[in-house]
Amino acid sequence: MSTTARHDGALETRGIEPVPHHERTARTRGLLPTWIAANISVLLLTMGASLAVTYGLNFWQALVVGVAAPVVSYGLVGVVGIAGKRGNAPGMALSRAVFGQRGNLLPGSLIWVARWGWETINAVTGAYSLLTVLDIVFGVRSNTFLVVLTLLLFVLTTFAISGLGIGAVRRCSAWATWLFGAFSVLVLGYLVVETDWGKVFGQGAGSTAAMIAGVGLVAAGGISWAPASPDFTRYLPRTASAAAIVRNTVGGAGVVVLPMVLMGAVMATSTPDLATASDPVSFLGEILPLWLAVPYLLIALIGMLLINAMSMYSAGFTAQTLGIRVPRHWAVSVNAVISLVLGGTLMLAATSFMGSFIAFLSLLAVAFSAWVGVFGTDLLRRREYDARALLDTTRTSAYWYRGGFCPAAVTAWAVGLGTGLLFTSSDWFTGPLAANNPIGEYGLGWVATIAVSGLLYAALPKPAVAPVLREKPVPTAAEEPAGMAI
Repeated sequence: MSTTARHDGALETRGIEPVPHHERTARTRGLLPTWIAANISVLLLTMGASLAVTYGLNFWQALVVGVAAPVVSYGLVGVVGIAGKRGNAPGMALSRAVFGQRGNLLPGSLIWVARWGWETINAVTGAYSLLTVLDIVFGVRSNTFLVVLTLLLFVLTTFAISGLGIGAVRRCSAWATWLFGAFSVLVLGYLVVETDWGKVFGQGAGSTAAMIAGVGLVAAGGISWAPASPDFTRYLPRTASAAAIVRNTVGGAGVVVLPMVLMGAVMATSTPDLATASDPVSFLGEILPLWLAVPYLLIALIGMLLINAMSMYSAGFTAQTLGIRVPRHWAVSVNAVISLVLGGTLMLAATSFMGSFIAFLSLLAVAFSAWVGVFGTDLLRRREYDARALLDTTRTSAYWYRGGFCPAAVTAWAVGLGTGLLFTSSDWFTGPLAANNPIGEYGLGWVATIAVSGLLYAALPKPAVAPVLREKPVPTAAEEPAGMAI
């Protein structure tokens, strides 16, 4: 890395410009703690509880869901991450090569807005964790002032980590991995002793349709990381193993998703209200003993901080690709302010946190999946990216195509997005084809989105992939041509 970015904890100054060869010194094994940290979320416990209570799944079916969901979703995340080592640039910058310099503004804008919601959900969960610790340890009851204060502290800490850049994210992820391991041992030990296992294993099996829907629910959250995946692989050398990228991505996510989902399903046998709690964090603080509740909530807080830091880190690049011409760490601040405002609104006004979360998750997955289908299909034919063309947003760019748009990519993305919404059902939105068909019944609108957008892009005529000259000097993001009309 550059002198400012190569030291852990130092400010990373590199923006969306491709990483030069001499800075690509990362290792694929570093992706394991990255994706462990990206999944340390109390919301996985509540989703596990939902599998048992709402979907009626037994322990063994929840086990299948806990294995299948990260393999499906983070398998796609890992595959998209291969583009990062090929192009050594953030995902939404590489997306310019697929959609065109202007065409990329369409999925980029939607993904950027969707990240506002994802970061808001995480910020609220983190603030709830801090509020609950204050309550059970110091007896300080929540009020409007504390809600705003804890949310502000959470967002500022998130901004500090994501603003510093990849070094800070990596170091914090490594520490979080060890903390999560220790926490898991404590909780598993408590559950083994306290759980009525006869009741757990005596629960009847749910339907196959419910199990498929459960996989769709848990996997939907993982899909949202796909556009950000190259952001964490761009410092890998081009010789890095593609299989190792996928393996470490799936492995890191699976290490967390499987035990958290199972723990949630087991807890739900004695406390079914966990699946529908308006504040899942404080609810868990009440059902766990004090000696376990406090470290658990602190781990949940750290996990939420890192998840949001990773999301904001990527959101900064997305903002830059949309034409916000500020350094990466200041681009991150835009999302920080938005999550603070939306988070305060959700904490003070929303009546059902989990209902809002699941409704948002189903729509979020469709928004990201349309991009995944097109970008992933393009990845099958593209081995390299033109570093200079990625930053040239004028008509001279090799990625200008027709008026700045790649018709095949934009068309496939729009049709896939529309198709997914037709089959999507949530508390906020229900598509006209969401009922009375397997896709809608199983909550697999995001699967239909990927399939339609990917197949259509493969079928439509596309511009030829221009040859790439390796290792040409490229301008920095600050020197990017300013001639693009948005």
